[in-house]
Amino acid sequence: MHFAHGWPQGYYYLYFIGGDYTASSFIDKARITVRAGNGGNGAIAFHREKYVAAGGPDGGDGGRGGSIILQVDDHMSTLMDFRYKRKYAAANGADGQGGRKSGRDGESLTIRVPRGTLVREAETGEIMADMSSGEPFVLCRGGRGGWGNSHFATPTRQVPRFAKAGLPGECYDIILELKLLADVGLIGFPNVGKSTLLSVVSKAQPKIANYHFTTLFPNLGVVWVDEGVSFVMADIPGIIEGASEGAGLGHDFLRHIDRCRLLVHVVDVSGSEGRDPIQDFDAICEELKRYSPELAERPQIVAANKTDIMESPEALDALRIHVESLGYPLVEISAAAHKGTRKLVNLVAERLSTLPPIAVYEPDYVPKAPKADASAPLNIQNEDGVWFVEGPWLQRLMANVNFGDYESRMWFDRALRDAGVFQRLEELGIQDGDTVSMDGFEFEYQK
Repeated sequence: MHFAHGWPQGYYYLYFIGGDYTASSFIDKARITVRAGNGGNGAIAFHREKYVAAGGPDGGDGGRGGSIILQVDDHMSTLMDFRYKRKYAAANGADGQGGRKSGRDGESLTIRVPRGTLVREAETGEIMADMSSGEPFVLCRGGRGGWGNSHFATPTRQVPRFAKAGLPGECYDIILELKLLADVGLIGFPNVGKSTLLSVVSKAQPKIANYHFTTLFPNLGVVWVDEGVSFVMADIPGIIEGASEGAGLGHDFLRHIDRCRLLVHVVDVSGSEGRDPIQDFDAICEELKRYSPELAERPQIVAANKTDIMESPEALDALRIHVESLGYPLVEISAAAHKGTRKLVNLVAERLSTLPPIAVYEPDYVPKAPKADASAPLNIQNEDGVWFVEGPWLQRLMANVNFGDYESRMWFDRALRDAGVFQRLEELGIQDGDTVSMDGFEFEYQK
């Protein structure tokens, strides 16, 4: 087995599922910028053909901008790819052409992420998507293409010399956060035997050595119990006191047990390092509580490890009384000697059968309505008795209005009034009953 060297910052990572593994630098959080394509502009063109009188306007519409789509890739195990590329943009739509030819739609961009990746809006931290299923997620929608001048011909305006610009695509700064999808999480102090236990009950091959912080990254292994019965177990790097506040290595990976349905708390009862098992158990539980009170309430099974070299059986008895008084079952094991591990696996499988499935986070991000920027350029023209109001911010504003909903229409009216649009129209001489055209929608003006 060979490791790649020279990666700047970060941890070496081995990702094990049923014995298969890849080696890379472990990255579990990344910030990127994503931008969908802009819509193409509508064309201003007129039909000119020999022997065809009054051909009229025939400008085509602009193409729609490409979207940004997220897709789960089970061959990815880290977010390392996003360390080297931080900006992603889809293609713009092409402009329309004469002959009522629409522009080509921009090509969408698919970004692949590991299963279990949370997508958060960077500014608010709100969840936009949980990439736990195989369904693709449209993160940014491309801008709509602008209308060509053929759309604006009327009996009184037969030669419209204007078209609509394409709308800009959506743009976000987002944070990708990988939370491993594991049924069971192994927790405990460093060097208590978590990696050894994982290697015994699954085909995973984590690095094992007799010193603290041997495990610098989470390892996953599939534990086969019986025909059709299996579960995924995660070995989390050792947690120490103060981990919830950033001490040691465990704080970087506490998020990976957020989804675990069951925790196996491994405690060293051998006394070989002069530690008190009860104090160790309480200290880890306290760190879990500080990190997430909900996580501290997660069902636990206590695995008293290294019983084959135990110096004081009284320490084991005291630990059993302590944890059982808290409602946690205790299983005596020796991972190195393969003692009690099958009993532990069976108990874990039994408990999992009664627990709900792995948690999937519900999106809580609410897109913010655009604010009308009165300082931005606004073009108002009166052509043949119709007032045309155009501006980039007005297009973005109207893209968020549901004109079939009364509340949405009232919000739109207030936004225009607050931005001073009505005041400017009145200064230019608009009268009651005049027609106002905004982005293809026509309204009758009333003071």
